[in-house]
Amino acid sequence: MEFTFVLVLFIILIISSSIKVIREYERAVVFRLGRLIGSKGPGLIILIPFIDKMVRVSLRTVAFDIESQDVITKDNVSIKVNAVLYFRVMYPDKAIVEVENYLYATNQIAQTTLRSILGQSDLDELLSERESINRKLQAIIDEHTEPWGVKVTSVEVKQIDLPIEMQRAMAKQAEAERERRAKIIRAEGENQAAKTLTEAAAQIQEYPVALQLRYLQSLTDIASEKNSTTVFPIPIDLIRPFIENYLKKE
Repeated sequence: MEFTFVLVLFIILIISSSIKVIREYERAVVFRLGRLIGSKGPGLIILIPFIDKMVRVSLRTVAFDIESQDVITKDNVSIKVNAVLYFRVMYPDKAIVEVENYLYATNQIAQTTLRSILGQSDLDELLSERESINRKLQAIIDEHTEPWGVKVTSVEVKQIDLPIEMQRAMAKQAEAERERRAKIIRAEGENQAAKTLTEAAAQIQEYPVALQLRYLQSLTDIASEKNSTTVFPIPIDLIRPFIENYLKKE
């Protein structure tokens, strides 16, 4: 009786070890007597007890933080850069057979590529052309991981830490640039105002009555403000003879 119970228990253990359930986002890389026979799943798979061995591999996209790297740019500026790497396993059998640890290997190749590519670029290029640098990083890393069955979908440079001295220099440069633009805009405004005044003077010279109308409009504007003092502009032509007589006497 005890022997029968042990036998039944042994059979149940063998059956349970031979039946595996693989999730939708997983694949089972199966080895039979040490030889690769392929990947199986998802769903229910049956293994030969004591002969087949399997390794589970996730097919979901992995977001991997690339540690902060010390980089010296092409124009000899020392910076710290970190990034994030998105990849997924496309061929589970290659990810297990071709490389010992595809997660660690992908992370290491991403770090070295990040230092290499950023070291070939100027600081201004890193700050202004980040999208093109991301695409270049993605293409190079994907080329290295393709034999491992790993597809790199995206690489994003997250943060570029500049030295304090460089931050101050860039702040001064930005301030000088803003002042330059302000002076240019002010000069353009003066130029446009001068052109408008020139056109107005030419029009008044052609139609002298416009000056009298402008004079009356100015009086109306002063009166509408309810001021206690009213200013009457005197045309210079009225006092010019007096000035000339005074100068002759002198």
